[in-house]
Amino acid sequence: MSILAQVNFTMYLGKKEKNCISLIGMPGAGKSTVGIVLAKQTGLDFIDTDILIQNLEQRSLQDIIDRDGYQRLRKIEEKIILSLEIRNSVISTGGSAVYSHEGMTKLGKFGPRIYLKLDLQSLKERVAMAPARGIASEAGKSFQEIFDERTPLYEDHSDFVIDAGAGTADVLAKDIIDLIS
Repeated sequence: MSILAQVNFTMYLGKKEKNCISLIGMPGAGKSTVGIVLAKQTGLDFIDTDILIQNLEQRSLQDIIDRDGYQRLRKIEEKIILSLEIRNSVISTGGSAVYSHEGMTKLGKFGPRIYLKLDLQSLKERVAMAPARGIASEAGKSFQEIFDERTPLYEDHSDFVIDAGAGTADVLAKDIIDLIS
């Protein structure tokens, strides 16, 4: 099983208002891929905050960063998360969502926040396959530095941690279901 850690599992038992699952993690961890499969397996709706941002702004994440800067992308993402009023959904967040404490708190009110954790080398390989991902970070900052900066934030804001390298999206989705059921 790909489960690395459990925190506060019992707080989710029997709470009907907590009927969403949020996926957090680095770009390339598989949040969107696992999220779609998880939504199919659970019958929940699927929401991808990156897509919501692109629809709202009518441009790509990379274009937002190039024209307005990475801080603007983070602010838009925070605004979108804070404006969510949803139920029965799997939420795939952008990698920088974790910089918003308020956003993470709101996601926690919807239900468990699952950190899809993956080693640095695997993340680098996945991100290299889609170079124009729109990673919201200071220009010139290495992927290693971003990873080092964000990892403790993901750990602090997650309720559960899943090893995203431990199986296919189907396996990880099943592990998440088993974990929170």
